[in-house]
Amino acid sequence: MARHVTDFNGILLFRRDYAERDYLVKFLTQEFGKKMFLVRGAKKRGFKMTADILPFTVGRYVGDIADEGLSYIRTARETRQFQAIGTDIFKNAYATYIMSLVDTAFPDSQQLPDWYHRVYRALELIDEGLNPAIVTNIVEIQLMPAFGVAPQLQGCAICGRTDLPFDYSESYGGLLCQQHWAADPRRLHLSQRTIYYLRQFSVIDLDRIHTIQVKPTTEHALRQLMDEIYASQIGVHPKSKRFLDQMQTWAPKLMADPTDDD
Repeated sequence: MARHVTDFNGILLFRRDYAERDYLVKFLTQEFGKKMFLVRGAKKRGFKMTADILPFTVGRYVGDIADEGLSYIRTARETRQFQAIGTDIFKNAYATYIMSLVDTAFPDSQQLPDWYHRVYRALELIDEGLNPAIVTNIVEIQLMPAFGVAPQLQGCAICGRTDLPFDYSESYGGLLCQQHWAADPRRLHLSQRTIYYLRQFSVIDLDRIHTIQVKPTTEHALRQLMDEIYASQIGVHPKSKRFLDQMQTWAPKLMADPTDDD
C-alpha cells in the first residue's frame, strides 16, 4: 500500500474511540478528499494534540497518507475550533448534519477541493451567526447531484420556460411552470417565495453570502421540501438528522421564557 508524508488541510468530520488509547478521526481534506486517520495514544494524559482533534476543528496537519485504508497524523501545524458551533447545541446540530451528509455523499479518497471549501464556508457562516437552517438548506440543495438527484430548478422541466410562476413536481424531477401544473395533480403547491429561494439556493455562492433574511413560514416550507426530496428520492437520513428533527420539536419549549404566564 502506497504511503507518503505530507502536509494537508483538514476539517474534522468526526472522531470515535479505537482500542483503549487511540482515536479514529475522519477529516475532509482539501488535498485528498475524505480520509480516516488513526491517532495513537490520543487518550493518554498530556497528549500534545488533544486540542487539535476536538470536534469542529479545522487546520493544517502533517500526515502519513495512505492511498487506501487508514492514514496517520504525525503532528498539527496550525488549527482552530469553530467556537460558537462547539458551544451552541443548535449550531452544533446543523453543522454535524452538514458534515454527515458530505460524508455520506462521497466515497473516501475522492478529491473534493470544491466541497472542502463549501463545507468550510458553511461552517464559518454558521459560526458567525447566520441562520443555520438556511445554510443547511443551501448545502442540501447543492449536494443533491452528488446523490444522483439533479432536479431542474432553473426552468420548467417540460418546456424550459423561466418567466412564469412555478411549482415543484417530484414526478417530473423539478419545476413546472404554470402552463403545465395540470400535468402533475400531485405537485407540491409551494409558494412563489419558497420557489424563489429554492432556485436561488441551487446556484448561490456561499462566499458571497453575508446575511440572509427568510420568513419563518418560508424556512419551514424549505425544510419540509428538503425532507421530502431526501426521504423519497435520495433515501438518506443520517442519525444526526434524527437528532435535528427531535431538537426542532423541543427547541420552542427550551427557548420559552419560564416566567411567562399560561
